[in-house]
Amino acid sequence: MPEESSPRKTPQNVLYQELPHIVNADGQYLFCRYWKPPAAPRGLVFVAHGAGEHCCRYDDLAQMLTDINFFVFAHDHVGHGQSEGDRMIVSDFHVYVRDSLQHIDLMKKDHPGLPVFLLGHSMGGAIAILTASERPNDFSGMVLISPLVVASPEAATPIKVFAAKVLNLVLPNLTLGSIDANVVSRNKKEVDSYTTDPLVYHGGLRVSFVVQLMNAIAKIERCLSKLTLPILVLHGIPDKLCDIKGSYLLMDTAPSQDKTLKVYDEAYHALHKELPEVTSSVFKEIKSWLGQKLPGSQEGHRP
Repeated sequence: MPEESSPRKTPQNVLYQELPHIVNADGQYLFCRYWKPPAAPRGLVFVAHGAGEHCCRYDDLAQMLTDINFFVFAHDHVGHGQSEGDRMIVSDFHVYVRDSLQHIDLMKKDHPGLPVFLLGHSMGGAIAILTASERPNDFSGMVLISPLVVASPEAATPIKVFAAKVLNLVLPNLTLGSIDANVVSRNKKEVDSYTTDPLVYHGGLRVSFVVQLMNAIAKIERCLSKLTLPILVLHGIPDKLCDIKGSYLLMDTAPSQDKTLKVYDEAYHALHKELPEVTSSVFKEIKSWLGQKLPGSQEGHRP
């Protein structure tokens, strides 16, 4: 078995043994990132990144949460960033959910008894929702930034959905359009950083991947009615990548007794990478909401 003797490397040619990583159920190596708080952690936050990007793009958000003593952790999904797998291809969307649960379980073993929260952006929002619905009693809350809940109208007319499913049988690797960086954020600096980030996938979306996203959306529709955990959703009205209708649907459908939707009138898709006034508002909302969910917290109480 010559392969086994050669150490595994990231797509960027770095040895995994030099990086934090986990090995998923398919034997694929996933790059991990950990942000440790200065004092004993009071809670865990798992971050699920969006399609085509990677977990290191959540550094600012994670650092902010370590200030209130959350231990934040994440990994690059299969086929993304510094993890193994063909770029932006997944055999089944559930692989993302399965890998997330594996990582969460490992961290819970290391930090028994701490409350666990999910934070997902875009496709990561879809992963967070499906993860929460698979383990309804495991999580103390979920934060969703511009989550993927319904297909955007431009991408999902019935004819296009049918065409994608037919194409998937014949040409699963055919690429459709790529993500337009200008609809990610109104912040020019952030658009440039997205465009020049070598770990972001800038190629076209493959038909097979789009079909997996559609399968995920169909699953989410069926499981919204099972979401009873506390939920904070943040979404921009003109978001062209994940339709805000999905966040309205989630608010209407989820039976959770503790759900908040914060809407930004002019903001685009990546609210945590938006114009400074939007991003600082988003950070403040998330920090305050998560802080209140910790055991022993109440308004006006400073830990």
